[in-house]
Amino acid sequence: MKRRDFLRAAGAGSAAVLLGGPGCRRQVRRPPNIVFILVDDLGWRDVGFMGSRFYETPNIDRLAARGQVFTQAYAAAAVCSPTRASILTGRYPARLGITDWIRARRDGGVIGPGRGNPEGYDDRPGFELLTPKNALFMELDEITTAETLKAAGYATAHVGKWHLGPDEFLPPAQGFDVNVGGADIGHTSHYFDPYHNEGAPIPSLPPRRTGEYMTDREADEACAFIRANRDRPFFLNLCHYAVHTPLQAKDGDIAGFEGRPADGGQKDPVYAAMIKSVDDSVGRIMSVLGELGLTERTCVFFFADNGGLVPVTDNAPLRLGKGYPYEGGIREPLVVSWPGTLASGARIAEAVSSIDFYPTILSLAGLAPPADRTIDGLDLSGLLTGSERVLPERDLFWHFPHYWSGHRVRPWSAVRSGDWKLIRFYEDGRQELYDIAADVGETRDLAAIRPEIVEALGRRLDAWLRETGAKLPKLRIGGEIPSPPREGDRGAREES
Repeated sequence: MKRRDFLRAAGAGSAAVLLGGPGCRRQVRRPPNIVFILVDDLGWRDVGFMGSRFYETPNIDRLAARGQVFTQAYAAAAVCSPTRASILTGRYPARLGITDWIRARRDGGVIGPGRGNPEGYDDRPGFELLTPKNALFMELDEITTAETLKAAGYATAHVGKWHLGPDEFLPPAQGFDVNVGGADIGHTSHYFDPYHNEGAPIPSLPPRRTGEYMTDREADEACAFIRANRDRPFFLNLCHYAVHTPLQAKDGDIAGFEGRPADGGQKDPVYAAMIKSVDDSVGRIMSVLGELGLTERTCVFFFADNGGLVPVTDNAPLRLGKGYPYEGGIREPLVVSWPGTLASGARIAEAVSSIDFYPTILSLAGLAPPADRTIDGLDLSGLLTGSERVLPERDLFWHFPHYWSGHRVRPWSAVRSGDWKLIRFYEDGRQELYDIAADVGETRDLAAIRPEIVEALGRRLDAWLRETGAKLPKLRIGGEIPSPPREGDRGAREES
């Protein structure tokens, strides 16, 4: 089925939604409004409802109290662009060819005359491996949440960071009626109006009031969209540029955190003030929904695109942060709230991923994903409503065949199966194994004492890499990286 044919069929299939489960009221209404709030670089423990004692997030905490908190929610990548693509498509970044953050024009991300994504490998002096060239945009053949909902009658808006391509690959080409702030850049270099990135303005976020803080502007634009579309179903994709560096916040907010006792490595008053600005934005969104009588008509998601940046914040007890394959790089705070339909106050320990949002949102809207392509995510609506207690068994995968932050992060892939997590590093073929349930901080590598688990998970990872067409790094001399040794191979060598 071609993209346009699916969207036409989705429009014809739009319907009201009937949902219910233990502790929930059953509703037959117009499809729910969807508000998806995504924060850039927010750590798993950077919010009050996940235990921070330094940062203040009263509005987000109230959202969590009236919704459902997932304590093992994962981004599909440890950096931003791949996760954002997975959220909108329900597909693994490796399948999309977006496995690193997408380079803006100023970073060399200039699309060639064929307007295609690059092939081949990057050969960077001083790095041991040749690494696959990353995509420069999300392909237009992908079918996004916005396109599917728009075809079913939703008003759609993207506000804030996009980072999935420039020009004809910006939000309007991917199903959004409104685009405020979406550009090819991955961050702003100035959080105060006039906003810019390395001296260049953000075309879809023109100056309005000198000195206005960007998060406030994003909240204002989001609230205006909600007001303008109060009488029809809407999908708001609110993706804050905060809390990505540079660390810049309003002086009054910074002052409120100065002199406060640190909570481990959580101690920076400017970063805390940036988190406060996001919390204020969430408060404004919830306030306008209440004012317009839309609270019980709206399902709100709150999530982050990758782990918190170390040492800007501290993700403890999780290990490390953004870019790394450890839990601090990929585990995120997640709330789903829909008062009157979803039970409130639950904490759900099922492992879920950003690939799950696409099929879940469509299901909540009474729609089905396209049948002509692999959707990697699971529909979580049964878990949310209580009609299902557990998810089907599955493995979760990550793939980052690149270097990041100099040599600190080296090419890796990972798989989680049940409580076991295997990490593979491509430079030396080293594999690490952790029991996440018993050791969430990944302090004890069990690979040497549980080789049978290493082998089993390694085979699953290999199969997934082949099935998704994942691009692997290469040796400078000799080409393909050898597969990690198997138990049988090791025994044969020892015998010889």
